[in-house]
Amino acid sequence: MSDFFQTGAIATLHRLGQLDTSRLERDLTEFVRETPIALILPCHFREVGTTALKGILRELKHVPYLKQIVVGMDGAAGVRQWQKARQFFSQLPQKPAVIWNDGPRMQALYETLADAELYAGPSGKGRNVWICMGYVLASEQARIIALHDCDILTYSRELLARLCYPVAHPSLGLDFCKGYYARVTSQLNGRVMRLLITPLIRALKSIVGAHPYLVYMDTFRYPLAGEMALDLSLARRVRIPHDWALEVGMLAEVLRNTAPRAISQAELCDNYDHKHQELSPRDPERGLNKMACDIVRSFYQRMASEGIRLDGGLFDALLSAYARQAEDSLHFYSADAAVNGLKYPRHEEEKAVTTFARCIRSATEDFQKNPLASSLIPNWNRVESALPLFLDQLREAVRLDNEQLLNTGN
Repeated sequence: MSDFFQTGAIATLHRLGQLDTSRLERDLTEFVRETPIALILPCHFREVGTTALKGILRELKHVPYLKQIVVGMDGAAGVRQWQKARQFFSQLPQKPAVIWNDGPRMQALYETLADAELYAGPSGKGRNVWICMGYVLASEQARIIALHDCDILTYSRELLARLCYPVAHPSLGLDFCKGYYARVTSQLNGRVMRLLITPLIRALKSIVGAHPYLVYMDTFRYPLAGEMALDLSLARRVRIPHDWALEVGMLAEVLRNTAPRAISQAELCDNYDHKHQELSPRDPERGLNKMACDIVRSFYQRMASEGIRLDGGLFDALLSAYARQAEDSLHFYSADAAVNGLKYPRHEEEKAVTTFARCIRSATEDFQKNPLASSLIPNWNRVESALPLFLDQLREAVRLDNEQLLNTGN
């Protein structure tokens, strides 16, 4: 059973008492009469047919309260792969709309955005989530958007219900919910969270003080969680990073666009497992190495926009402060693993800290060269202002792609 500690800046919603997914789903079925829910599934073609995604679809078949499911499909290189992906998702009774991001119609729309100086970034999860949100806006079926990854090995209907419930409940006054959970197998997982983000935030707090943005970010128990739910009006206003900083960048945008008292995090499940990224310590363009660099740059960009002065003195102090915070983290997690009978690969943990320290140095150099660089995609309010017909064109492109598949007989 979880504790009931409130971390301060936002509401923390725990798994307490007797767990009853049926009650949550009954309530949600009532709530969605007024606030229908759309579920976004950002997916890559290589995930189609995997054990994880098959398990997710088995659970979603029995979810009674979803008004709409939107699948963003990346990596489907040709018609045959696109048809295979669409057929795979057609087993869902909710009749999901599948967005063929690599198809000619969608590529033409991305070119239209670029021509209007509304660059949506390269192919990737960030752009995928952004365009799926646009489709939910265009289709006008839902008032709440939920999203989660497609590689969750421990997926259950409880996870989705607990994610949607705080925002869908008519009396709670919450616009946003972020999922959190433990990530444990025979050892502690979640290295980027444990050994980069938390030590980095606390190092920054030790230098610049308890700035509201840093306090807010330190409040989240798992800021890298891919599970979140938000009100549709908030989805219109937030800008989404197109790189690996999607999750932490979204949290910053949510803080900018709504009050902290309307933000929550919810414990979704007892344990969570999904695909594990390689550290790739020698290649800054791959794996956790790339992710860490993008995340650190995102923190710098947000801090600068908050008026925090980022100069050589801060950057010099940061590396030393991070090293100290990371050293303390290694000690704490070693003790935690020992108490719970888990393996603790100390050398691998130390190697991760060394890699993340290099990422901080690399991100610092990149930021100093171009402090105005940003991976944020324009929000949907701006797109509608610049291209009033774009959402209609998006809805039509998705309809034609899906109908074309049906007409082939597959």
